[in-house]
Amino acid sequence: MVRPTEEQEWALAKIDSWVETYKKSMLTPVIMMLVATNQPTTVAVVAQLITEKTGWHITERGLYRTIKRLQDSGILQSLDVDAPRTGAKKKELSLTETGRQLLEGMRANMVESKFSAGDIGIHDETAERAFGAAGS
Repeated sequence: MVRPTEEQEWALAKIDSWVETYKKSMLTPVIMMLVATNQPTTVAVVAQLITEKTGWHITERGLYRTIKRLQDSGILQSLDVDAPRTGAKKKELSLTETGRQLLEGMRANMVESKFSAGDIGIHDETAERAFGAAGS
């Protein structure tokens, strides 16, 4: 295996840092989108879908903290329901009307919905995966 150059190492470190920042800033809209498309749903399902859809591994604490903040803000609501077979209580999450309106506004203003890779002059394979095919 070829050792990366100093410049490549610097770029990889910057990418890792950016990804961590991106994950933190995008966790709220990702949770909202997953709840909206799977409601009513549970925290366990949301956690599983985050990993499946994004490849991110979010701590349970971070996930619960974000969901609690969304509930306190009136964006998500939860309902205690009896689990099948055991009868134990579990919380089912759903988006409130305020949450639906917020999500709609977020989607309308997300950068990736406005650009393709070709629009911003990027023509490599990674960018094509991130932004979609040029001109699409």
